[in-house]
Amino acid sequence: MKAIFFANTDWYLFNFRLDFAKFLQEKGWEVVLMAPEGEHTDRMIQEGFRFIPFNFSRKGINPLTERNTIARITRIYQQEKPDLVHHFTVKCVIYGSIAAKRCGIPSIINSITGLGFVFLDTKPFTRLLRKVVSALYRKALAGTQVIFENPDDAALFQEIGLSDDENSNIILGTGIDTDVFHPIAPPDSTPLTILPARMLWDKGVGDFVKAAEILKNKELDCRFALVGRKDDGNPNSISYEQLTQWQKEGFVEWWGWQEDIITVISICDIVCLPSYREGLPKILIEAAACARPIVTTNVPGCREVVAEGVTGFLVPPKDPKSLAYALEKLIRSPEMRKEMGIASRKRAINLFSTNRVNTEIYAVYQKAR
Repeated sequence: MKAIFFANTDWYLFNFRLDFAKFLQEKGWEVVLMAPEGEHTDRMIQEGFRFIPFNFSRKGINPLTERNTIARITRIYQQEKPDLVHHFTVKCVIYGSIAAKRCGIPSIINSITGLGFVFLDTKPFTRLLRKVVSALYRKALAGTQVIFENPDDAALFQEIGLSDDENSNIILGTGIDTDVFHPIAPPDSTPLTILPARMLWDKGVGDFVKAAEILKNKELDCRFALVGRKDDGNPNSISYEQLTQWQKEGFVEWWGWQEDIITVISICDIVCLPSYREGLPKILIEAAACARPIVTTNVPGCREVVAEGVTGFLVPPKDPKSLAYALEKLIRSPEMRKEMGIASRKRAINLFSTNRVNTEIYAVYQKAR
């Protein structure tokens, strides 16, 4: 059996789908990875996977250019003749599904990894674009198997007629290796809270900075760090000027992209993600597996990771004061951090292990055949 994985960045495939690709390889599948070429491409090739470079605009909406993109995907699928294609991220799901249907590929899997700015942004143009994207989703998802990372996204898609009970599958996240991500005691130093994510407004980065300002103004002994890069392909990306300005003000540090996320988690005391909506954020599961308490928002995707008051705290989105209050409780109590960290680790093992997630995804593959 031959499968093609298609995503909008090589970073996504490397960080979120490589484990499952290896899982399929062990079962005798040939797995071909397809995405724009980037800094992770060679590493995936070194892992034994063939990689098809496919560059396209993540933000483009020119009809002629987008039609050409679909035609290019179609030609690749015709040449490769896969038994199954698995698409990730919005454009890849829509364009890849249209191309796969043209080629008569028997099994099409689509992962909805989050709603993205089209469904989150409230600007008039975005609302208009949402109607177009919804119509394209309806066409693309028909007759395919759809994997959602949380029940709220599945319910929304069914409510607006983009999927149904027959083709909807809920699998919590992409899984993590709980042997690799293991508890490491934090250093005995000033409590450090990190927000590890792409630097996007809808990740709640601005709210995190405001919460840090509130707590710093209380002269609380604490540190706050933004860990992640800008994402110029996303309309909600925060500017370099803004990030450096925050750092100059002294309330937060900006560390940029950090390759060794395990080390980053090991030196922090609290992991925070005040996002406005997620699929199911892998970084929170990684933090839980490393026995860190979590403060995140009570929104789809995030709330599935945290047991309120047991493994961390859930706060309202876009509410820096509530965020600061929850963080302050943990910053002031090393005992609470330790207890919640132990509970986080247990929850990660029980719900989010790679073995469980890979087995559930493979069951969807069998269902699609």
